[in-house]
Amino acid sequence: MRIDLHCHSTASDGTDTPAELVRNAAAAGLDVVALTDHDTTRGHADAIAALPRGLTLVTGAELSCRVDGISMHMLAYLFDPEEPALLAERELVRDDRVPRARGMVARLQELGVPVTWDQVARIAGDGSVGRPHVATALVELGVVPTVNDAFTRDWLGDGGRAHVAKHETDPFEAIRLIKGAGGVAVFAHPAAAKRGRTVPEAVIAKMAAAGLDGIEVDHMDHDAEARVRLRGLAAELGLVTTGSSDYHGSRKTCVLGEYTTDPEVYGEITRRATGAFPVPGAGGT
Repeated sequence: MRIDLHCHSTASDGTDTPAELVRNAAAAGLDVVALTDHDTTRGHADAIAALPRGLTLVTGAELSCRVDGISMHMLAYLFDPEEPALLAERELVRDDRVPRARGMVARLQELGVPVTWDQVARIAGDGSVGRPHVATALVELGVVPTVNDAFTRDWLGDGGRAHVAKHETDPFEAIRLIKGAGGVAVFAHPAAAKRGRTVPEAVIAKMAAAGLDGIEVDHMDHDAEARVRLRGLAAELGLVTTGSSDYHGSRKTCVLGEYTTDPEVYGEITRRATGAFPVPGAGGT
């Protein structure tokens, strides 16, 4: 089985619609794909409706978190999307996205970059507007060569010249909310140092004690040394380890199935979840 547990669609900051994502996942030879858009489940229904036969969908979301001033992401799998407490927290994060993005546009304009809100809104389309959309605008304007190059202290990275803070959930609260909604919590790309400061291992240990289920190990932002270190940490803490592409369509260079999750780990995730269940494809529409 080929299992990719971290993908994005136009419901947040990917370039594939949810329907295109699942069709492309099947074409890439995947057996299981997770739709984990940022702080939203809006794309799930369209993905399920288009799900090709032979492909299973894991519903989820990637939650924006912050601990000790460090931004991080928590992957939530197979939770009840209507559970009130987690739903309210997702809405709180999403509601902060537009004023934050407008603030980044204003700061870029102060720096002499001719970006406009209309340009960013066009790029975001129906998705939840965020930094990747502003970053794409910088690429369009020739300010930076790639989206990743915008995520530095020169531009949109944490503490950067055009960075604007947003509401982010405390990860311990996120774990509690995910568990309360019957889901499974996995810390996304914990060693992605190019994105900014990373969470210390001592804090990850505290998260494990609070109910964290796993950490994402095989990821494009982790080099070989980081993967070895993370596997050792996971073994020490009793955490499962996942692998995934963090696919964003054409917005990033990664491809579907570039990194995958072991079938035994996938089975353990599905056994732990009580809020929702994987959806087998019925042929799509």
